Amino acid sequence: MPELPEVHTVTNSIRPFVLNKRIRAIYSLNNYNKVFAAHSVSRLNNLIANQKIKRVWRRGKFIVLDLDSGHLLFHLRMTGRIQPKILKNDNTKHFTAKICLTNNTNIYFKDYRKFGRLYFYRDLSPVESSLGPEPLSDVFDKQYLINQIKSKKRMIKPFLLNQSFIAGLGNIYVDESLWLSKIHPKKPAFKISPRKVTAPHSAIQPILNQAIEHKGTTIINFVYGENSSGDFKEKLSVFGRTGKPCLRCETNIKKIYVGQRGTHFCPRCQRKQS
Repeated sequence: MPELPEVHTVTNSIRPFVLNKRIRAIYSLNNYNKVFAAHSVSRLNNLIANQKIKRVWRRGKFIVLDLDSGHLLFHLRMTGRIQPKILKNDNTKHFTAKICLTNNTNIYFKDYRKFGRLYFYRDLSPVESSLGPEPLSDVFDKQYLINQIKSKKRMIKPFLLNQSFIAGLGNIYVDESLWLSKIHPKKPAFKISPRKVTAPHSAIQPILNQAIEHKGTTIINFVYGENSSGDFKEKLSVFGRTGKPCLRCETNIKKIYVGQRGTHFCPRCQRKQS
């Protein structure tokens, strides 16, 4: 599933195509109406037709289009893509929605797994109520992390994946952050020593900024724009490196499951009892 850096990259890639344009109409493709999560396509057209797209930004894993009145949101889920055109090698049966804009431009929602969704809200309170702060914002500081962690008995990895605690993190960047912090992914959050409790904060922000700089991580199917890939995979320290030597101590990286999520860690650097 695309995480914060990937969604950030997609947001940046579509902004030039949609900003300051008006929505003429929106259509479901391949009779897949489930893509419209909050309203029927006819109701959605009544709500957004002729509205101007005034801002394009990211909140957590949502791509947000601020309109004259209300907000149109995309959630890519596992395989969603937003494209300005249908490419030569595209399978048209994988497209779920089309948004027609002024100046004869369109954007297409492609999603071969068909889990991605479009939402319209008058205001963003339904989204904000379920999301924690942005990890790259000033709100996510060391004191916020200390306050949240000290009373939590959950394992640290599921805790960091909880979008109501911090918005946008996913499997890749939590594994990377815990490796850099030298914290075992199954360590109960409240048992992390005072010496280490702020380490995830010091790890998360630089990792995310570096991943954004590299346009995200393409492992299987993440692309943006006209089939461009992110190249942060070459910078990963632990995720996807099962059986390969740790870049710090040369112990082989292991893969386990934590909260049903495949999890990569170094058994020497990230000892559970440390």
